[in-house]
Amino acid sequence: QAIEQRLLASPELTLTVLDLGTGPSALFAIMAAQAGAAKVYAIEADPEICLSARQTVKKSGFDDIITVVEGFSTNITLPEKVDLCIAEIVGSIASEEGAYATIRDAHQRLVKNPNDPASWIPNRIQTYAAPASYTLHNLFGPPEFDWTKLGGEPIRFSCRDRGLELLADPVVVEDISFADIMGIAATSTSPKSPSLAEKNTYEVTFTVDEARISSNEGFLFDEFRRGKSSVADSQRLAKETAQSLSGIAMWPRLYLTNDIIVNSRQYGSGGHQSSHWQTVLPIMAVRPIGGLQGGETIQVKFDFDLPVENVDKSPAYSIQGTIQYSKNSNG
Repeated sequence: QAIEQRLLASPELTLTVLDLGTGPSALFAIMAAQAGAAKVYAIEADPEICLSARQTVKKSGFDDIITVVEGFSTNITLPEKVDLCIAEIVGSIASEEGAYATIRDAHQRLVKNPNDPASWIPNRIQTYAAPASYTLHNLFGPPEFDWTKLGGEPIRFSCRDRGLELLADPVVVEDISFADIMGIAATSTSPKSPSLAEKNTYEVTFTVDEARISSNEGFLFDEFRRGKSSVADSQRLAKETAQSLSGIAMWPRLYLTNDIIVNSRQYGSGGHQSSHWQTVLPIMAVRPIGGLQGGETIQVKFDFDLPVENVDKSPAYSIQGTIQYSKNSNG
């Protein structure tokens, strides 16, 4: 819809388009051609996927309009600058697929009017975060299961997976405007705005919500009962899980235009829903931190290391947290 809206607002066969990370189906490139683009450059770094994209484009009948280019966009020079850049390079942590360095490069070399939000789809990407409990982290531990063997890699969930439940209201921890990326590249609705230079430190305090714990406990009790656990075991397991912290969950939000927004989880509450993207959860302790009743504060420090120019270097993320228990807590 966003692609059609942008292209149909101009006379047919007047706009040029760049599709970053076109994928095997070259979906967005073909959509742009169908909507009247004069020329589409579809870039794909993976050689096998690039071959599939070329075959798909040929079958679509748009091979006279779409040129599929193999390689990283940062290593490619186009014959012309484009009017519109479509960038499906957004991860479950919004910047994890290299969007920061890739868009900065496109800003400087590949797009005609890079300071205009209408030159980008999406034109803004965000990462939301909230503390969360994780059912399996509560059920399995050493010596049968050693969570440290994950080596810092997060667990990735479908955004509708109820095995992960949030304990507090989500906040923005990453906010990147593509049009403004060369200046003030990131802003936040939170009081302390993260500055997404190569290294960024951002601190936030979450307050555990008693109502969320109660709701999560009720759902988990029903789930354990459906799994044939006894009433007593279901009550115990549901309570232990709902009152525990496993880590800080994160997920993306995309502004395709100022009016068309994609929420991977429900906006505001962070509630479960179906999504193309996942929720990521770094496990922050060998065993869950339990005894939460509501009212506890969780102070979290996010360190984001985002390469500015080198797309071959993966972004790095570090999260540290401490809990201040309330008077009613059992911790």
